[in-house]
Amino acid sequence: MQTFLIGIAGGTASGKTTLAEILKNYFQDDVIILKHDYYYHDRTYFDVPDDKINFDHPDAFETELLVEHLKLLRKNQPIQRPLYSYKTNKRLTETKTIKPAPIIIVEGILIFHYKILRDIFDLKIYIDTDADIRLLRRITRDIKERNRTFESVKKQYLRTVKPMHQKFVEPSKYSADIIIPHGGLNEIANDLVIKKIKDHLLTR
Repeated sequence: MQTFLIGIAGGTASGKTTLAEILKNYFQDDVIILKHDYYYHDRTYFDVPDDKINFDHPDAFETELLVEHLKLLRKNQPIQRPLYSYKTNKRLTETKTIKPAPIIIVEGILIFHYKILRDIFDLKIYIDTDADIRLLRRITRDIKERNRTFESVKKQYLRTVKPMHQKFVEPSKYSADIIIPHGGLNEIANDLVIKKIKDHLLTR
């Protein structure tokens, strides 16, 4: 089985998951989705208190393990994907078995920062969304889904999210093959991406 590997990057709450789910819904069982967030280091990896951990820095992720897993999937071998708790900042002892599929989507804010990841993607997509919209989405998500307070979300955004976006995420968009404005619901751009994937599946 020939695998088509797609990277979807962009700032926090830009619409990466939205696009990934649109592609998953269209291609169904031909798609698996891996989030870079699954590969966060456990909190014990960081020699600082929890409130000082910079989760938006490239060093916060075990990217080498993600690359290893992608190579195994391309060899049609299953992987044991890490499970991570956003509420405790811990990697769980359990893992999840992921089987190979013709289309693998990897999404994350920093995936185009690492050359080792950029080189492995067949198609690189960057979701370019206005910062104000991303911030509002981030606040809503973290309060509803991750038991965060408004003050903690605001503090993290100002301390790490915004500066790391400017330093690492924004520059990485120029490595993308396609830059999609206005979030993950840009129908014209999404249709073009779907056509590109269909063309690949027809020629495999």
